[in-house]
Amino acid sequence: MQWTGLRARPLFVPSVGNFAQGMLVQLPLHHSQLPSGTQTATIAQALQAHYANTTCVRVITHEAAGDSGKLDAVALAQTDALEIHVFGNDAQGQSLLVARLDNLGKGASGAAVQNLSLMFDWPSA
Repeated sequence: MQWTGLRARPLFVPSVGNFAQGMLVQLPLHHSQLPSGTQTATIAQALQAHYANTTCVRVITHEAAGDSGKLDAVALAQTDALEIHVFGNDAQGQSLLVARLDNLGKGASGAAVQNLSLMFDWPSA
């Protein structure tokens, strides 16, 4: 919580199914646990700014999804890509982040290198 400013521990909810590769990981957020005035668009803008210079991470807002918000867990199979989908209901003070990734696409060493690149802002391959 030191890095995020959250007042309560986040609840990560992985979703796996009967398919060889692919995963959705959900992170529900209550705006009351975030800095005052935070809305879904604020969260999306912060994520887009943070990942602006990466080639492997895309941030997609619910409005830009173009597919009624339905996510196919295997859509990124065989890729190193990660999509962060941002959904929200500002009237209820709730946002939902959903990461879509291929959980078996690269192996541990490739994932470690990619995580280091993200952490230290190194150029992506």
